[in-house]
Amino acid sequence: MTTALITGATAGIGAEFARQFAAQGHDLVLVARDASRLAEAAAALQHEFGVRVEALPADLLDPEGLDSVAARLLERRRPIDLLVNNAGYGIRGELHENTVEQEKRHLDIHVSVPLRLTQAALGGMLDRGSGRIVLISSVAAFTPRGTYAAAKAWGVTFARGANLAYRDRGVSVTAVCPGFVRTEFHERMEVSTAGIPVFLWLDAPRVVRLAIRGIERGRSVVIPTLRYRVIAGLARVLPDRVAAAGGFRSRGGD
Repeated sequence: MTTALITGATAGIGAEFARQFAAQGHDLVLVARDASRLAEAAAALQHEFGVRVEALPADLLDPEGLDSVAARLLERRRPIDLLVNNAGYGIRGELHENTVEQEKRHLDIHVSVPLRLTQAALGGMLDRGSGRIVLISSVAAFTPRGTYAAAKAWGVTFARGANLAYRDRGVSVTAVCPGFVRTEFHERMEVSTAGIPVFLWLDAPRVVRLAIRGIERGRSVVIPTLRYRVIAGLARVLPDRVAAAGGFRSRGGD
């Protein structure tokens, strides 16, 4: 029996990874800040799929919370076979409009946290000669879209290098780069999605199903759906002003 640890596991893409992994028979360790919501999600998955589900409440931007999750990944008697670094959020405003602390916390959740957790998981996986590590990035990583895109671009570059370094030793590292997915993401940012064309929206179950297919194949980068692979490809060759415009943007709320 294998065990998957998923951060940000109570909503959106993280919750869907938990559901699909449970359906495959994986035991789970679910990480999120809201302890009551986390316990409810864990109980529901355990009841529906008959797998073991451990709830690990933690604020990953708090040093103690991050330490607790890293410690769980370091446990050799209860190994984690699959790590999904999903926790994250978007940031409103341009760099000059935000405080240093806002930008630092945003950078930490997308870069420092997955780096720490990946390193914690990696040693045991390499010793066992098997394991999968996933970073949830974004198609925004291929566009010039401010500090959010920059943070997500780190995940893509990191996964490509780590997968190259460790895949031959049995450990794959994959960056999953979805586009617009119907989750709580934009609502939590308090931004309007009115300007996003309908055809760009994807549902979380399909995104995760396609992502798992690429993860199981050991790919370094997975961009779910052909439409977003085309968008990512165009974004890399179009002028920056064009790549940053149009359907790549959502608008701030009133």
